[in-house]
Amino acid sequence: MSLPFTLFDIRVTVDAIEGRSVCGLAVGDYFEVTHSSQVRIPAGKHFCLYAMSAIMPLIPAKQRLLASNDWLERDTLVACPDPEERLIMRIERIHSRTLDSTDLT
Repeated sequence: MSLPFTLFDIRVTVDAIEGRSVCGLAVGDYFEVTHSSQVRIPAGKHFCLYAMSAIMPLIPAKQRLLASNDWLERDTLVACPDPEERLIMRIERIHSRTLDSTDLT
């Protein structure tokens, strides 16, 4: 039985670096999470694993519509855990996609 539901594809972009970029990221660098769980990084680019780890717990919530008064619906900025970098990332929804829950676990 088909059980369709909607998720958003997500783009995480380096919005600001208020310290020094130890990991080599620059403002504008990004990665995307598409098709529920596929991570895409532009060819020839990288994204710091530790910066990614700060944002990953928020991705499932940002992939879904939440109540308008939920703080996760409104907040879009996340800080990297490295205090010397003070790297700020922005989460944005870039595309909505209908998936079938029978295709996923």
